Amino acid sequence: MAQRPQKKLFTRKKTCRFCGDKELKIDYKDVKTLRSFVTERGKIIPRRILGTCATHQRQLCEAIKQARQIAFLPYSGSTQG
Repeated sequence: MAQRPQKKLFTRKKTCRFCGDKELKIDYKDVKTLRSFVTERGKIIPRRILGTCATHQRQLCEAIKQARQIAFLPYSGSTQG
Protein backbone atom coordinates (compact mmCIF):
# COMPACT_ATOMS: atom_id res chain seq x y z
CA MET A 1 0.00 0.00 0.00
CA ALA A 2 1.37 3.43 -0.96
CA GLN A 3 1.88 5.97 1.77
CA ARG A 4 0.28 9.40 1.60
CA PRO A 5 2.57 12.41 1.41
CA GLN A 6 3.03 14.26 4.69
CA LYS A 7 1.04 17.48 5.16
CA LYS A 8 2.83 20.73 5.86
CA LEU A 9 2.94 21.43 9.55
CA PHE A 10 2.67 25.21 9.36
CA THR A 11 1.84 27.61 6.56
CA ARG A 12 2.01 31.33 7.12
CA LYS A 13 -1.21 33.27 6.59
CA LYS A 14 -0.89 35.39 3.50
CA THR A 15 -1.48 39.06 4.21
CA CYS A 16 -2.50 41.81 1.85
CA ARG A 17 0.53 43.77 0.67
CA PHE A 18 -1.55 46.94 0.30
CA CYS A 19 -3.18 46.72 3.76
CA GLY A 20 0.20 46.19 5.41
CA ASP A 21 1.97 49.06 3.64
CA LYS A 22 -0.24 52.16 3.48
CA GLU A 23 2.34 53.95 1.32
CA LEU A 24 1.83 51.47 -1.52
CA LYS A 25 -0.97 52.63 -3.83
CA ILE A 26 -2.65 50.88 -6.74
CA ASP A 27 -2.31 53.02 -9.85
CA TYR A 28 -2.78 52.03 -13.49
CA LYS A 29 0.20 54.20 -14.46
CA ASP A 30 2.57 52.32 -12.13
CA VAL A 31 3.42 49.49 -14.55
CA LYS A 32 6.39 48.30 -12.48
CA THR A 33 4.11 47.40 -9.55
CA LEU A 34 1.34 45.94 -11.74
CA ARG A 35 3.74 43.56 -13.52
CA SER A 36 4.31 41.64 -10.31
CA PHE A 37 0.59 40.76 -10.22
CA VAL A 38 0.49 39.39 -13.78
CA THR A 39 1.94 36.08 -15.03
CA GLU A 40 4.34 35.78 -17.97
CA ARG A 41 1.35 34.81 -20.09
CA GLY A 42 -0.46 38.02 -19.16
CA LYS A 43 -3.02 36.52 -16.75
CA ILE A 44 -3.94 38.26 -13.51
CA ILE A 45 -2.80 36.18 -10.53
CA PRO A 46 -5.77 35.20 -8.29
CA ARG A 47 -6.02 36.46 -4.73
CA ARG A 48 -5.84 33.00 -3.19
CA ILE A 49 -2.26 32.82 -4.49
CA LEU A 50 -1.28 36.46 -3.93
CA GLY A 51 -2.93 36.86 -0.54
CA THR A 52 -4.47 40.24 -1.29
CA CYS A 53 -7.78 41.19 0.31
CA ALA A 54 -10.94 41.30 -1.82
CA THR A 55 -11.08 45.11 -1.94
CA HIS A 56 -7.53 45.52 -3.14
CA GLN A 57 -7.81 42.61 -5.58
CA ARG A 58 -10.77 44.33 -7.26
CA GLN A 59 -8.82 47.60 -7.45
CA LEU A 60 -5.83 45.71 -8.80
CA CYS A 61 -7.88 44.03 -11.55
CA GLU A 62 -9.38 47.36 -12.59
CA ALA A 63 -5.93 48.99 -12.70
CA ILE A 64 -4.47 46.15 -14.77
CA LYS A 65 -7.39 46.26 -17.21
CA GLN A 66 -7.08 50.03 -17.47
CA ALA A 67 -3.33 49.77 -18.11
CA ARG A 68 -3.99 47.18 -20.83
CA GLN A 69 -6.58 49.45 -22.48
CA ILE A 70 -4.08 52.32 -22.65
CA ALA A 71 -1.34 49.88 -23.80
CA PHE A 72 0.90 50.23 -20.74
CA LEU A 73 0.58 46.45 -20.25
CA PRO A 74 0.13 43.80 -22.95
CA TYR A 75 -3.07 41.73 -23.06
CA SER A 76 -1.01 38.56 -23.50
CA GLY A 77 2.57 37.63 -22.78
CA SER A 78 5.25 37.46 -25.40
CA THR A 79 4.75 34.37 -27.54
CA GLN A 80 7.88 32.54 -28.61
CA GLY A 81 7.39 30.51 -31.68
